[in-house]
Amino acid sequence: MEKKSSTWLLDFKFNIYSQTGEDGIIEKILEILPQKDNWCVEFGAWDGLHLSNTRNLIERKDYSAVLIEGNQAKFNDLERNYLQNANVIPINRYVGFDEKDNLVRILTGTPIPKDFDFLSIDIDGNDYHTWKAVSEYKPKLVCIEFNHTIPTVVRFVQPADFSVSQGCSLLSLVELGKEKGYELVSVLPFNAFFVRSEYYPLFQIDDNRPEVLRRYLLNITYIFSGYDGTIFIRGYRKLIWHTIELDESKIQPLPKFLRKYPENYGKAEKILFRLLLDPFAFIRKMIHRLTRS
Repeated sequence: MEKKSSTWLLDFKFNIYSQTGEDGIIEKILEILPQKDNWCVEFGAWDGLHLSNTRNLIERKDYSAVLIEGNQAKFNDLERNYLQNANVIPINRYVGFDEKDNLVRILTGTPIPKDFDFLSIDIDGNDYHTWKAVSEYKPKLVCIEFNHTIPTVVRFVQPADFSVSQGCSLLSLVELGKEKGYELVSVLPFNAFFVRSEYYPLFQIDDNRPEVLRRYLLNITYIFSGYDGTIFIRGYRKLIWHTIELDESKIQPLPKFLRKYPENYGKAEKILFRLLLDPFAFIRKMIHRLTRS
């Protein structure tokens, strides 16, 4: 029997409502998982159609769902889109990470099982913190958005603050997943897929490190320095939502005349470099010398 690639799930990606192949990946993972109950949850769900990770399950797989959207206008559309579907519970709430607004509090009172099949998290910022706060419910499969501009080897989690929209890195989600009893099984450009650890062997993935499963790297910007202190920007080189180009000339910490190997500085350049490095310390040193002479 031919050995599977660790990224074999990517062969099953397709879109009906999703953005980058999520519909197909979700279908395949759920096909493999045992003892399904046909319940799913998505937040933020927008209007329940646009780039939805659950609409395909509701429409074609007869899933019941809890769809949560905080924005009132989008929620009104969501409610209209599912007015005739008694199996969908729309909820107008923002999902948070403390006792009064976390997912556990919101789902309490709904008939959804504690180990429901699928949870989709996409709130453009506090995704990490909202997943961390999910305690009593243990969905079998979790799809969660990460900041795809962050290199795979970087740990980054934004502050737990809804006035901030920075996101988190894939690596940080992988480490959180392990703490919560989940293993990474697939990565699409913006979303990571985790299954509960007891189901992970069913997927026959030899190596699920994020650097192995992540294949889409086009939106990463790399910043590095030359030996002479010149800063270079390579890769995507734009702010992802604002599409503003990053300009190397605006982030140079050294003036051009000091961009050389430090051992090759002349006397004047050494003085100017020390002044640039710590102007207050340099001034204090000069004043001390003058007062002693």
